[in-house]
Amino acid sequence: MASHRQRLIIFILDLMILTGSFLLVALYKPATARYLSDEYLYAFAALLVVWPASSICLKKYSFRKEHTIGQLVRAVLLSNFVSLGVILVFFTLFWISGYSRLMLFGTIGLATLLELVTGNLYHSLIQTKTNGQDLLNPPARPSELKMARAARDYSEQTLSSDVIKRAVEEECGAGIYPFMCRQLDDKCERTLFVSTSSRFNIEMQPGDFLKAVVNMKRVNDIRYINKFFESVNRKLPEGGIFIGCAETKDLRKKRILAKYPPLLNRVFYFFDYLIKRVFPKFIFTHKIYYLLTRGNNRVLSRAELLGRLYSCGFHVAGEEYINGLYCFSVKKAATPVYDFNPTYGIFVKLRRIGREGKTIRVYKLRTMHPYAEYLQDYMFEKNNLDKGGKYRDDFRVTTLGRMLRTLWIDELPMLFNLLKGEVKIVGVRPLSMNYFKLYEKDLQERRVNYKPGLVPPFYADMPKTLPEIQNSEIKYLDSYDKRPWLTDFTYFNRAAWNIVFKNARSR
Repeated sequence: MASHRQRLIIFILDLMILTGSFLLVALYKPATARYLSDEYLYAFAALLVVWPASSICLKKYSFRKEHTIGQLVRAVLLSNFVSLGVILVFFTLFWISGYSRLMLFGTIGLATLLELVTGNLYHSLIQTKTNGQDLLNPPARPSELKMARAARDYSEQTLSSDVIKRAVEEECGAGIYPFMCRQLDDKCERTLFVSTSSRFNIEMQPGDFLKAVVNMKRVNDIRYINKFFESVNRKLPEGGIFIGCAETKDLRKKRILAKYPPLLNRVFYFFDYLIKRVFPKFIFTHKIYYLLTRGNNRVLSRAELLGRLYSCGFHVAGEEYINGLYCFSVKKAATPVYDFNPTYGIFVKLRRIGREGKTIRVYKLRTMHPYAEYLQDYMFEKNNLDKGGKYRDDFRVTTLGRMLRTLWIDELPMLFNLLKGEVKIVGVRPLSMNYFKLYEKDLQERRVNYKPGLVPPFYADMPKTLPEIQNSEIKYLDSYDKRPWLTDFTYFNRAAWNIVFKNARSR
């Protein structure tokens, strides 16, 4: 950790860089005296307050020798970007319109450049110093490494519960150890305790030995989350336990708003939301996201985390919120799906059962969190069905998703399925396999003989329960067998009436 003296020196040097940048830009302008008037000096004084405030909040002055140049660049750019945003908001609120844009952007841009150059020189200096110290402590000989590996072999040692409890509390705080004990059996025997973001540490464990894996590293800091979960799955037997923790998006928002002062916290959260949640969703910005974050400290919703776990062959056994973390315990129930095309972007292609039981990919606008489609079993087990065949309290649906469903916008991409001939305008809804299994066997066998439709009979009859939904489909299919065109015409008109005048909405 950087000492107080080091931080003070960096703080003073940073203010000198900012002041020097302001003066250099002012000297560059033709009318230098005007840009050193009271109007500009007052605005610069505001920048002198905002600049170090954002730097301290975002830990720009807490640079340590183990940090990389990439971490330094990200800290400088993020802090200075927030400072610029706050100043622009300040100018807008107080109607400051005569201030030269070149003075503002030039000062911040030049200061940023000088900070990066100075930081690079400082990093090179401390790295050289560190390397010189390392020469005094040469690495261990191969024989010593072999002995160290043998000493660390968990299969040869038994840790006391006090040692485990102390280690867990030092890593994640009090409260998580009792949750862990409630989920584990046999007094933690044959359990791997780690705090790692690397799947290498999981893959190197012996096979057919572990009964449980406890990882105290937040899932948010794991670069390839599914690969990590898949490695854990391979090392566990059927019913094996995996315990972990994460900071969900809601917990993250609560922490950020509580951490920073009013106004600054909203500005910081806006940019955090933009970079961490919006950038990864677009093909043109996800590379910028990984350049800035390296995939660390990513934002995860509870739905996405659980969906990833279910897609990797786990089922939830327990979950609690402790110390600002979402703690989960899952059991191995199957092998991973190994989905190489997960639905992560704005447009999604959902697997649905089409005619003759064939799987079709239905196009929609995303209304749920990523990987939420794997939570059908979890939703039915925990929430059951509500009126209209929906899942009660469906946390998988995003705020924007509810708006899209209300306006029917999410269904528009299904027109592409219509053009491909996979669906027709009116017909039984193309169902997911999990929902399809809830139907009666006779209806399952019957409905695969028909092409599914964009407008299902649900919107014509407005049933409230699953049995009523099935009866509605049977009634439609009976009528369709007798008079196909007339049936579809009649059901389309009734559905349109209910949608326009009775507030029937997309499910």
